[in-house]
Amino acid sequence: MSFGYQVLGFGSGGGPAVYNVQFLVIAGGSAGMNYYGAGGGGAGGYRTVASKNFEVALGESYTVTVGGGGPDSPPHSAPYPANNVAREGVASVFGSITSAGGGGGGSYPQQVGEDGGSGGGGGSGGSPDPSPVGGVGGSGNTPPTTGEPSGSQGNDGGQAGNYQNGGGGGGAGAVGADATPLNVSGNTPTIIAGNGGAGTPSTINASDVLRGGGGGGGCYGAGCTGGSGGPGGGGGATVDGTINTGGGGGAAPGTASGGFPSGSGGSGLVIIRRLTADSDTTSGTPSTSGSDTIHTFTGDGTYVA
Repeated sequence: MSFGYQVLGFGSGGGPAVYNVQFLVIAGGSAGMNYYGAGGGGAGGYRTVASKNFEVALGESYTVTVGGGGPDSPPHSAPYPANNVAREGVASVFGSITSAGGGGGGSYPQQVGEDGGSGGGGGSGGSPDPSPVGGVGGSGNTPPTTGEPSGSQGNDGGQAGNYQNGGGGGGAGAVGADATPLNVSGNTPTIIAGNGGAGTPSTINASDVLRGGGGGGGCYGAGCTGGSGGPGGGGGATVDGTINTGGGGGAAPGTASGGFPSGSGGSGLVIIRRLTADSDTTSGTPSTSGSDTIHTFTGDGTYVA
């Protein structure tokens, strides 16, 4: 006859004791691209569980990696083309959970945005043709994470316009906006880039914070309108993504004489939340909220459960 005895520190199956945590794992966002009407940077992959349902083993060590944002493309002078090498974000990791870095934006002419946690915006078209011939945005949620425990990690970038205006980078909560096609009917051409996609809110660290916004697209020409950064850390045209949000950087606006500067991607973040009674670990930077302890990592480390 079994009386259900359990040795302290071990489960009924003889293995190590386990408990459940909540997590938020955000990768680094991509930098925005430079050169004529490039696409905004995609936000870093955003993976989370809304409640404590991810199992960890008491005393076991779990690797934590916080991905950096993609470096900005420096200003350039003639001769062109400028340095339009992709500037993707870096992946973040918590144990078996990996969030992919944000995808870089496409550049001129008509380059497709890079795939990533969220996709980069498409690069601009190369002629004032009224048909939309700009590059398409990169795919988000790449590689795919559609199943448990966290669902999709991001969205696609927006399509570029038909003349030197790039699409917005994808965000954790929404796709990047398409650039507005060039209006050639008026006396003053309208050159408007796409806005970055919005991020996603989380209350894992006791306050409702929006993170994972995509970067705004760039444009070329006097009076052009660069895209706005997606809410949640995305940078507007030439503006950096916000650190520890995974926000995408904004692409370069303006004219050739300005050198096409772009914004860097925002670094990522890892947060783990548990019942205080489940463990006495002090991993990361701990804080408390009610009956829970919250472990925040803004750099690489180890979560000792």
